[in-house]
Amino acid sequence: MTGLDAIFFERRFFRSGSPDPKKLRQTDANNEASCFLSVPLKNNSAKRRNIMRSTFMTLLLCAVLVGLCIAPPVFAADFPDHPIKMLTMTKPGAQIDLLTRSLANAMSAELGQPVLVANTPGGSHGSVMATELKNAKADGYTLGVSATAAYTYSPHYVKTGYTINDFTFISMMGLNQSGLVCAPNRPWKTLKDAFNWAKKEKKGLTYMFQGSDDRDVMKRIAAKEGVSISLMPSTGGPSIISAIMGGHADLGHLGAILFEYVKGGKLKLLAATTPTRLNPYGDVPTLKEQGWDESVEMFVVLAAPKGLPNDVLARIQKVVDKLAKDAGLQKMITETLKMAPVQWGRAHAETYMKQASERFAREAASK
Repeated sequence: MTGLDAIFFERRFFRSGSPDPKKLRQTDANNEASCFLSVPLKNNSAKRRNIMRSTFMTLLLCAVLVGLCIAPPVFAADFPDHPIKMLTMTKPGAQIDLLTRSLANAMSAELGQPVLVANTPGGSHGSVMATELKNAKADGYTLGVSATAAYTYSPHYVKTGYTINDFTFISMMGLNQSGLVCAPNRPWKTLKDAFNWAKKEKKGLTYMFQGSDDRDVMKRIAAKEGVSISLMPSTGGPSIISAIMGGHADLGHLGAILFEYVKGGKLKLLAATTPTRLNPYGDVPTLKEQGWDESVEMFVVLAAPKGLPNDVLARIQKVVDKLAKDAGLQKMITETLKMAPVQWGRAHAETYMKQASERFAREAASK
């Protein structure tokens, strides 16, 4: 307190007489409040600005880091940086499963990351697997190997959660050969002979089918021929073989399992149900060659969810194009698995899948 302040205080004190303690305490409190509000206020404002600036920068940094963690850009140079999942439509040990595992091993060697096979059987021609593939993230880390009918046939005949437009088709893998067979003691060389015999003898035929596609093909053929046909469901190739060899069915549809039985003389091949004749039974005509514009689609395709980044798709295509010339893989497909060779590559796969889907759409609409 300066001298002038002291004089002013004395004059105020003595002029007013004895001070009122309550008023004095109130005055002191007001003075303290005035000092607290005036002097530190500037410091608080500066601190507030510093805190706000620091908080803003922290939030901005967090947003950048979260963005990097959630949606990292995928570049072909970095792909793949972790294992790839390869779905397949069958149980372990089936023909398509064996193809998938061979392909996975070959791709893993080229890409430098494990390619892990996940068996997802069920549905119509692999529609359960196709549904999972459709719902997977389109980043190249989930691929699928299945019969083409999962995409081209099933959406037109059963309720699925996808269409052919939900996928990118990278390459055809092989033609899963299939045909119609009967017992070796039947007096027929071809399926046409079987229907001519049925008409002559005024008898019907019993047919054991594997799926809705070969069942529908046989229904249409029988209707055109004017022959009554009894349709029997199966639980797979072995049950069909047992039924035919045991005399419970006249005809049946089999995949590659037919080769050892035909070769061993236990079954007779009447028709190739694929678009082309079977290897090594090139002397047996296809359904179309016998007078019916029909076939059972048994091609196998490598697919991915729609919307893969261009550079990731290009990386996968480059590997697949290289494997198309891999003698070991191709020998495994054609000799071990008895699949017919097909043209590899994305352009052919996309063209075939579109045409097949349009054909099945027309067939479904005509029913």
